Amino acid sequence: MPHSQPSPDQLTHKIPVGISACLLGENVRYNGGHSHSDYCDKILSHYFDYQKFCPEVAAGFGTPRPTLRLEGNPDNPRMVFSKNSEEDVSDVFMAASNKYLENLSHLDGYILMKKSPSCGMERIKVYQENGHPHMQRSAGLFTKALQQRYPLLPVEEDGRLNDPALRENFLLRVFTHHDFRHSLGEDAKMKDLIAFHSRYKYMVMAHSQPIYRKLGRMLSGNDKRPFNELKTAYFDILMTTLSKPAARKNHCNVLMHLVGYLKHAVDVSVRKDILDVVEQYRRGEVNLATPVTLLHHYLKHYGSEYINSQSYFIPYPSPLGIRNTV
Repeated sequence: MPHSQPSPDQLTHKIPVGISACLLGENVRYNGGHSHSDYCDKILSHYFDYQKFCPEVAAGFGTPRPTLRLEGNPDNPRMVFSKNSEEDVSDVFMAASNKYLENLSHLDGYILMKKSPSCGMERIKVYQENGHPHMQRSAGLFTKALQQRYPLLPVEEDGRLNDPALRENFLLRVFTHHDFRHSLGEDAKMKDLIAFHSRYKYMVMAHSQPIYRKLGRMLSGNDKRPFNELKTAYFDILMTTLSKPAARKNHCNVLMHLVGYLKHAVDVSVRKDILDVVEQYRRGEVNLATPVTLLHHYLKHYGSEYINSQSYFIPYPSPLGIRNTV
């Protein structure tokens, strides 16, 4: 039966996430080595149940192996070995990748190896016949196929996870994706979608006020589409909206809205102190965790069940300390 998910701090299971095998220390790179990521393997592994995969090994290219690169049209490049561009291995590569891609609907995210002609998300060189790269770059062939097959799946490169804003955004999307998938299973009804939206209102507002209003209208009862069609459209809009980090000014707008829930519960001087901290965050003097933690403290004592159920307060596990960095 559909049910509301516990907050990320209360989850008793790990979330299924795909990952390039080399990032977990598997010796699958072209040189027989790996690209071990401490952050993925030692930190995120506490929360993620990894499904590891190397498309080049799956294609039978072996380890070690000659280096691969992309050539031809940047919109539809072919994969070749760097020292033998006459041999197009694209079909062999994609046959193995496509077989794997058939069975990933249970995943809530994917972490990929940067700069790889197979797994890179962006900026992968595509070479011309004269040996020089095109100005236009591409995604790796596996990643391009992954994103075409699962366009709403949160995907990120390991290198980009070093950027605090991109790291925060990826984790936000992974836990949201997981929550939606489990809260709105095959037996879900309209009340379940409304309950989900009720918990995500302020998270959506932090990313886009126009989309916040649009999703509200979708669930107001005036949209006559069949439920499954409405659910699909809602999820598409939600994940697309969350795909870019929220702006600081939007966070401030949400925080001031939330302070309004304390209007009749705490002294005006307390609300002023909280708003002063929000203003400090607006100026970049403190991180997001500071006003959110302060506000959540008072709302846990004086706020309603509705406001305390907002995913905005705990969108990912607190021990990760993500909001201390943005």
